[in-house]
Amino acid sequence: MKGIIFAFIGGACITLQGVANARISQDIGTWQAATITQFTGFLMALVIALFVRDGKKHGFRKVNPLYLIGGGFAAFVIFSEVTAIQSIGVTLTISALLIAQLCLTFVIDIKGWFGVAKQKMKLPQFIGIGMMILGVVVLKF
Repeated sequence: MKGIIFAFIGGACITLQGVANARISQDIGTWQAATITQFTGFLMALVIALFVRDGKKHGFRKVNPLYLIGGGFAAFVIFSEVTAIQSIGVTLTISALLIAQLCLTFVIDIKGWFGVAKQKMKLPQFIGIGMMILGVVVLKF
């Protein structure tokens, strides 16, 4: 249950962040909005980390350098999401974003990338993705 609650909170925050960034970018530009968002996100995470202390401060040295690019993806997430929101609206953008995430997670699960245990996808999972895509098509019209 805890995981579902945090997933809903994360999903809500992704949507709120996208809308806020789209508004900010209208005033100062998309990459500038991404810069501000990344910086404020860094500061928020730093403050929380200082208070929560749920990890090991020396653990940074053990992180695979390849995985450090994960934060860099956020700049492209922000730019892409803001551009899409301005072009096709919030609902369609978030719907397409979720489908893209699910499709890539299917590949990651099937291939076992990033140390994830390999999963076999069956017909029901593919039907689910198809239904989501159909839902986006319905939203579009």
